[in-house]
Amino acid sequence: MEVYKEELGDVTRYLNNHASETLEDKEPDFRRILKYVGKFKAIHPGLRMIEIGTGMGSFPILCKLSGLRCEGLEISRQLIEHAHNWGKRVGAEPDIRLGNLEEEDLGEAVYDVIVASSVFEHVELWRPSLEKLFRALKPGGALFFESTNKWSVKSGEFPPMPFYGWLPNWARYRLRKILHGPDIMKLGIDFHQFTYSGLRRVFRQIGFSQCHDVIDLIDADGNSIKKRLLRAARKSQAIRIPCLLIVEATTFVCIK
Repeated sequence: MEVYKEELGDVTRYLNNHASETLEDKEPDFRRILKYVGKFKAIHPGLRMIEIGTGMGSFPILCKLSGLRCEGLEISRQLIEHAHNWGKRVGAEPDIRLGNLEEEDLGEAVYDVIVASSVFEHVELWRPSLEKLFRALKPGGALFFESTNKWSVKSGEFPPMPFYGWLPNWARYRLRKILHGPDIMKLGIDFHQFTYSGLRRVFRQIGFSQCHDVIDLIDADGNSIKKRLLRAARKSQAIRIPCLLIVEATTFVCIK
């Protein structure tokens, strides 16, 4: 992928589609990420965090408003400008720099927490980039990873179409270019549709000592069917595996 300083039609479309969203709209997802990471890494103001692919910038803005320190790395200048403008309006301008994860030097043992939410499907050289995040984490550091789930019926990348992730790459690329124009191949296309089993294998090969998937992370209150199913999935791989096939995203917290 390349760093884009000029305006891209696909980024403009994305911003227009999300123009009405507020920080209040984004806060539940912000709290969800912190809650999941907090199961394995205490969240406090002394942590050094970075979000890879900040998008509109809500996560680092909400971190700043919450007294947490979170840098950002974003490949689109358009999105960074939007995030800075948003931050100024709420009195919490984020620290986001322009850069491409594939080329950026994040250093070694720098960060306590790295957040990569809805970004790795857009990273062409995803495995070397994941290895870079591993190196950038301090020992005991946590990676929050969320991306596509190939076999899910519904996809966040193109919600109107069921079984979208099941399409071969060439078909998805062709469909999205027809619908959204050629700029979709610069920043917006999902180059990858991941699976839980494939990601877990790669996380372990890279060196993560713990890999917790969404079955381990989510909570369910009371004596609901959901809670009973969760308990069963945590005890049995025969139940966990089909449950992971149908959820919309691949969600992990991995510990170095």
